[in-house]
Amino acid sequence: MPSLKPPRYQPANSLESPRFSGVRTFARLPYVQDPADVDVAIVGLPFDTGATFKVGARFGPEAVRGASALLRPYNPELDVMVFETLSCVDYGDAPVVPGFIEDSLGAIARTIQPLAEAGVVTLSIGGDHSVALGELRALAAVHGPLALVHFDAHGDYWDSYFGHKYTHGTPFRRAVEEGLILPEASVQLGMRGPLYDSDDLDTPRRAGFTVLTTTQLMRHTPAEIGALVREKVGDRKAFLSFDVDFFDPAFAPGTGTPEVGGPTSFQGLGYLRACTGLTWVGGDVVEVLPAMDHSQVTAHLGAQIGYEFLSLVALSKR
Repeated sequence: MPSLKPPRYQPANSLESPRFSGVRTFARLPYVQDPADVDVAIVGLPFDTGATFKVGARFGPEAVRGASALLRPYNPELDVMVFETLSCVDYGDAPVVPGFIEDSLGAIARTIQPLAEAGVVTLSIGGDHSVALGELRALAAVHGPLALVHFDAHGDYWDSYFGHKYTHGTPFRRAVEEGLILPEASVQLGMRGPLYDSDDLDTPRRAGFTVLTTTQLMRHTPAEIGALVREKVGDRKAFLSFDVDFFDPAFAPGTGTPEVGGPTSFQGLGYLRACTGLTWVGGDVVEVLPAMDHSQVTAHLGAQIGYEFLSLVALSKR
């Protein structure tokens, strides 16, 4: 049962302190590195050595935090007062090692695991998608294998890329091999674009994933997709991984491997909001690349994705 007392940590009041003032934490939350009395911790993962095309997502956490100054406490779409329900903090960044992916995955896991052990839900901001493997190692060490809810234009399930096992195109293949996620309870939504061959879709399906291409996804309403996700995940603990290239590049231009023909921001957020009724233990927003962004379009969308995840966690605790 959630506590009846007000959350210990809350964001700055933007009616008393302008949004453009203060330190740029996520949603203007306090910067705290003590998990006591914390429901959700936001963690930056400024790493992009796993990227294989455009790089610069290491600056994603900074950009998303800056854009998140516009977030407010009440989510009218889900009818929840996020920061009155949850005690949230910005935990700072994991001490990643630029250029060294396996060292950085270890640093990410060592940052996330103590939070999970303290019962804190983590919302991580990448960074390229390779960071998800470090998160999953930490969370699965505490919670056991997880159900994955994955929004992306790509399955990120290749066996290797350029002969290397650890890239932003391989994290979920490694996660299955390491027993971190449950394919039969996992859903991948939004895959599209030219592929190397049909195995890019068929391999995760053979492993047990439910995979919907963008065309298949868009045939369904958000309510139908929410029901599908709940049916697949059931009562298992769940992890959200949201790559901003899920959206059409008209709505998320600031990303490293854009794919045309995707959902609008309105459509994509609707699908995410429909994923209610799950037991979330962690999530991430990845592949925001500020150097390719304009007018902070993608950074604002990344911040909104994080906010919607917090809203889903808040609903689960209400």
